[in-house]
This record gives sequence, C-alpha cells and structure tokens, in this order.
Amino acid sequence: MGEIKKILVPIDFSPASPVLVPYVKTLGQKLGAEVHLFYVVRSLAYFGGFYVPHTSIQKFEDEILKGAERKMDDFVEDHFEDFPVQTHILTGDAAEEIINFAKKEGFDLILMGTHGRKGLDKVIFGSVAEKVVKGAPCPVLTINPYRKKD
Repeated sequence: MGEIKKILVPIDFSPASPVLVPYVKTLGQKLGAEVHLFYVVRSLAYFGGFYVPHTSIQKFEDEILKGAERKMDDFVEDHFEDFPVQTHILTGDAAEEIINFAKKEGFDLILMGTHGRKGLDKVIFGSVAEKVVKGAPCPVLTINPYRKKD
C-alpha cells in the first residue's frame, strides 16, 4: 500500500454530509494528506427529452453552479474553518465525475458517505457509492452516516 497524500471527499450537501467531517479531519490530519471536497451538479443534458431553448438551459445551469458554489463556501465555513481543504464543483453524472476526477488528479483515497438506499429507491436512483467503489482508481472508504452507534 502506498502513501495516502490526497483524499477526495464527494459530498451532496444532504444532512448526512456533516457526519463525514470528523472522519475527514481525522484521516487528513493523521495521514498529513490534502483534502479535496467535491460536489457534482447533475447536468441538464440528463433531462434531454424536454425541449427548452438553449439560452434558458445555459442560464439555469449557471445559476445552479453559482448556488452550488455558495453552498460549498457555507459548508467549508461551517465545518472546515480550522482545516485546510480545496473545493471542486463539476457538472455531470456524480459517479462518473468522481471516478474521472480521481483518475485525472491522482487521488490516493476516496472517502464518501452512503445513503443506504434499498429496494425501489436503489433501482430508481442507483447507488453513487456502489458505482464509485466498482470504478474507482484507488481505494474507497464508505461511511454509513445513518448507522446508529450502540
């Protein structure tokens, strides 16, 4: 096993995201690793079956990206004020973007939460964590933020 110097932390700004923070800080500090927070905005191309003028789509995507940047800034301010992190926001399919970014930037570890979806929810929405685990170029540490401690 090589050294872990770069950790990618995909977040979705759900109520579960702050649960990851202590794990991220502990691993980052213990390993002396760079921590990169990562958020993916779903591309509106996903909704390609609807006709909307291109200018409207572009304007809407720009607004969504600005909103995501504000949310990321707030998240960092609320949870990482005393801890250095880098932030990245991309547009596309979450699992694909996480995998591609990890490959391109040479991450040593991906640390991400799971939603614990089951049944129909999993069939409809899929599992980003599962796709990342299967396709990642590096180890993936998943944390179930909903698990109750005994």
